[in-house]
Amino acid sequence: MSGTGDTAPGADAGELPAYAERVLSVAELIPAGRVMTYGDVAEYVDEGGPRQVGRVMALYGGAVPWWRVVRADGRLLPGSELRALAHYRDEGTPLRAASQGAEGHIPRLDMRRARWDGRQDDRDEPWHD
Repeated sequence: MSGTGDTAPGADAGELPAYAERVLSVAELIPAGRVMTYGDVAEYVDEGGPRQVGRVMALYGGAVPWWRVVRADGRLLPGSELRALAHYRDEGTPLRAASQGAEGHIPRLDMRRARWDGRQDDRDEPWHD
């Protein structure tokens, strides 16, 4: 499962589970250049947890900006790093330079600056801890 949006085998794209619809609607709200973690999304919809959100994104996420729902540590989605990185660069998402020891020298997201808390009136402000 790459999380980049192939619909699950046998799944009818027109009949998403209610939980999946809510998760995907949150992914669509995330502004360009910002991200939410899997756990942030679960908290926003007030149901499930990071694993459940990850499962929804893996099965149905291709129709939404999947690259904006991320791991809490800022590492890019394994197997889709280059595709996600292209989106981040296009959108101006804050990144941290890769360390010399990083596999493939792939940068990480700068979670402190890129994270969005879901407030509509705060779409252009950095995440507030």
